[in-house]
Order: sequence, then structure tokens, then C-alpha cells
Amino acid sequence: MGSIVLFAAYQLKSDPSKELLSASKMQYSQQNEEQQSEAYMYELQDGKLHRVSMERPEASNQIIKEERTGSSETTGTDKANTGTSWGQKPAASQKPQASSSSEQAGGGTDTGTKQDQENAEANHRWQDKTDLTIQVYLTKEKKVESVPLETYVLGVLAGEMPIDFEIEALKAQAIAARTYAIRRLELGRDEQMEKLGADVMDTIRHQVYVSKKELEQRWEGETKKRNLEKLQLAVDQTRGEVVTYKGAAIEASFFSTSNGYTENAEDYWGSNLPYLRSVASPWDEQLSPRFEQQFTFTREELYKRLGLKGKEAGKKLTMKVIEKSEGKRIKTMTINGVKFSGREVREKLELASSEFTWKIGKKEIVFYTQGYGHGVGMSQWGANGMALEGKSAAQIIHYYYSDVEIEQASKLSIAQSS
Repeated sequence: MGSIVLFAAYQLKSDPSKELLSASKMQYSQQNEEQQSEAYMYELQDGKLHRVSMERPEASNQIIKEERTGSSETTGTDKANTGTSWGQKPAASQKPQASSSSEQAGGGTDTGTKQDQENAEANHRWQDKTDLTIQVYLTKEKKVESVPLETYVLGVLAGEMPIDFEIEALKAQAIAARTYAIRRLELGRDEQMEKLGADVMDTIRHQVYVSKKELEQRWEGETKKRNLEKLQLAVDQTRGEVVTYKGAAIEASFFSTSNGYTENAEDYWGSNLPYLRSVASPWDEQLSPRFEQQFTFTREELYKRLGLKGKEAGKKLTMKVIEKSEGKRIKTMTINGVKFSGREVREKLELASSEFTWKIGKKEIVFYTQGYGHGVGMSQWGANGMALEGKSAAQIIHYYYSDVEIEQASKLSIAQSS
């Protein structure tokens, strides 16, 4: 087995666009899938590093899915989750958590402010509209499961982001996941989904969704209780929140790991979306175990995957970058004189990223990638880096999605008509 990289933050910076989060990386080996290894991370307390034991990450929760077709801790409020069922709204007698969208850049929230009261009232209004449901097609069971929107968000949160991420990163992911679902409902079903009788699939075709039954079996004992409460907290504290641009839900794309920058939407998908702009994401290199990877091909395999035949495959292999994107990824290149987009090469060769270099050997060609995913929208490891620096979910959202607002879904036509 390979090595899993853990990290320990030891220096906090304040400017996400300019400062790198200093970190140290540690490795521990997995002897086999059955062996429970012990690992450690470090926490900054009173200006000193303290080693803290942590659990080995669950293999099923460690891999971050990232592709979308067509587009795509402050836990002092844990008591609010007492008695709340999995994925369900709090009882009417419980006060909802203050909305994370009330947190403005450069400051936190004051739970006694008028803004918090307004957010609480907005959350109550949303809780009165939770008849909005999502029809999810479960690919393994080959059946459709109808779930409340917030239950769906919790299931996506469990499937799309590691449970050991900071709570503010999880909250940002919850907002993005909810936004993605709302936009799907607004756009309507395509022909395939209409035949299935579902709004979304539970795979990377849309968003990875973990059903209640599956999630109940993922952990045991105190670990199960703690992790489910953490997921529920992220959902409850963002209940009903979606990201909008000019009053409409955005294409809230996200991915695992950047190469140091996110990508303009048009440079990868060809569609110019004003809120999906390239921004610096310096945290990923220090934190993500997927930042650098390598892929090896024989010359024959390379040509076959790229569809090169005849003279195109008979000459000496030459590869040249023609243009790079604002996000520092390969936009266009030529291979034996044939023009490809960086996206085409990445997808045909199943590379981790469209930012890559290569080394041509006598028998093999090795590609070295930086980043993991399409690179458009929110970087999940970048979001966790910002959260480690003390940034709120709202600040993370506003950083990765340009000129957007965080609003209650109940204000949108899809919520009002449901």
C-alpha cells in the first residue's frame, strides 16, 4: 500500500491570496487494509505545538470526488443537535443556529445582534418549507430515493468531503452542495434523468450522495456519534443557504485540489460564467496529499488513448505546450503535430489535472501532475486551508465564487413553488 499524508498547521496567516499556510507533512504506512494504524496531527495551542492522536482516515471517505457533467471549529453549539434525527430539521422548540452568511469578511458573528435574529427568523421560515424534496437515483440499488433537501445535503457532505476537515470548510461545502441541488431543480431534468424519474444521481455525474443506511454503517460507537453530529452541525448552521448571482442559484462547482490557482470556467468548459473566475489557492500545495501525482504510459498506450494513428503515431514523439490558462494549466498543446486542449489530454489519459509536465523515456512516458480535479470553483483542500486560518464558511464561499451572495433558498422561485 502507499502512504497517506497527514498535515499539521503551525503558522496562521490572514491574507488568502498572498500568504501560504505553513505546514509540516507526516506520513504513516498502511500495512494492509485490516490493520489500524495510529497517526498524529499537531494543534496550535497557546502559541505551542501539541501532538494529538487521531484516527486513521476511512478509505471510503478519504477519496474526494470532483467531476461534474456539464458544469459540472467552533463547535460550542453541539447541544443544539441533541435529539435531532439524522438529516432532519431541529424540532420547533429548538433554536436554529445563526446563519454563516451573516459573517462578514474580517470578523465573526455576535450572537446577540439584530443580524443574527434576522437569520434565525429566516431559518425558521425555511424550516416551514422543508417539503422540498430531491429524487436521488441510487446506482447500486437501481432505485430512486426521495429525501428532504437538507437530508440530501448531509448525504452529499458525507460523500464529497473528508469528515476530519474543519467545520467551516464543511459548512462551505454544505452551501455549495445545496446550491448545486437547487440549480438542478431550476434547470429541470434532462432526457436520461427523466427516464430514471430522478433529479440527480448519487455519483460524480452530479454529486456523490451517501444514503442514511450506508452512512449508519460507516462508523461505530463514539466515532459514529461524533461524526454524524459534525455533519449535522454543518448542515444545521447553513440550513437553507444557497449561493446566488443576480438572484439565481449558481453553478456551484468544486473540486479536490488546485495547482495553486483555480480555473476560469471558459478555460475548461468553454462557458463563460462571471462568478467562476481564477483565484489564487496557495493552501493546497501544503495540505493536500493529492497535490502531486505521476502517471506512466507506454508509447503504444499513449497513442491509443489519444486516438493517434498512422503517420501521427509513426513519427518521433514530440509534445509542445501552445497556450496556458490564467489558472496556470495547459489550455492547448500539440502532440506529434495534432492539437489538443489540456482538458482533452487530461480526460483521455485520466490524469489528475490539466496542469502537467512530462518526461519521455525510451519505452515509457511519465506525466507529472499538480492538483486534482477540473480546477473550476471551490477547491476543497483550499477551503480547509482557509478554515484552518480562521476564515468562516461565508468568507470561503465569497473567495472562491466571485461577486456572489449567500441567500435563503426560500427566496428563490424553486423553493417557493415547491
